[in-house]
Amino acid sequence: MAVIRAFEERVSAEFAKGKIPGFVHLYAGQEACAVGVCMHLSDRDFIGSTHRGHGHCIAKGSDVTSMMLELFGKQGGICGGKGGSMHLADFDKGIMGANSIVGAAVPLALGAALAAKTKGTDHVAVAFCGDGGSNQGGVLESLNLASVWKLPVVFAFEDNGYAETTASAWAVAGGAIANRAAAFGMPGELVDGFDFFAVHEAAGRAVARARAGAGPTLLHLRTGRFFGHHEGDSQTYRGPGEVAELRRNHDCLKLFHTRVTEAGLLEGSALDELVHQAGELVENAVRLAEAAPLPPHHTVHENVYVSY
Repeated sequence: MAVIRAFEERVSAEFAKGKIPGFVHLYAGQEACAVGVCMHLSDRDFIGSTHRGHGHCIAKGSDVTSMMLELFGKQGGICGGKGGSMHLADFDKGIMGANSIVGAAVPLALGAALAAKTKGTDHVAVAFCGDGGSNQGGVLESLNLASVWKLPVVFAFEDNGYAETTASAWAVAGGAIANRAAAFGMPGELVDGFDFFAVHEAAGRAVARARAGAGPTLLHLRTGRFFGHHEGDSQTYRGPGEVAELRRNHDCLKLFHTRVTEAGLLEGSALDELVHQAGELVENAVRLAEAAPLPPHHTVHENVYVSY
């Protein structure tokens, strides 16, 4: 979680300097969701991500330096410097890709789960999706098929309060995304997405259920983002002091710090050292990304479907 936070805050700073091209959607504030889920997964398991995918990729084990090179559009990036922020993919880690199309990762994860069941493996697929994506037709079709075929998939809906600028409280019918699970014949849990331990426990149940061949689970993770929908977003749709209140009272890193230190599991100094190490890791990644060359011109014709 500390690495994701350091990564996102530094990406925000570098984007503001004009060093990172394209659109950037930051994950800061939602770290407990990605980490709580992905700690139950191995490289053999699959995830489908969203346009806000940096946190998912780091939590699943992608190399931070390769990711930073990608965001900078540099040679050595995880996708050769050609995908950028919204199209990170790392097949060696089971990351099928961040996706700029809202809800598109869900049917992809469904396909990975179908492949696992067909091959008879114990692999699990996790579909990360936002509250806005929960209303997409393909997502609802995927929920249905997952139950019909009893597939090993976990649907992790990260409800950060807004589908870009539209409040989920207004746009999501039924009171909670978790309520939709019953209609598709699967368990659904409403989880405090700011609480790492709550996410970890709920995800553990869901992943274990999928591995055992018992079918899909829907997790509704209520969380909040510390930045705008994208960098440069004016956030005029948010209430006065809303983000400050989130940072003050609902920071998953602060809540984790309080929980483990009060329980005597870790010393505060040990956690501070982890935060320091995370900052150094990201600092080194930025330094290498700034110095790296751009991809060679001829690579623009590589890894595409069309023959030139």
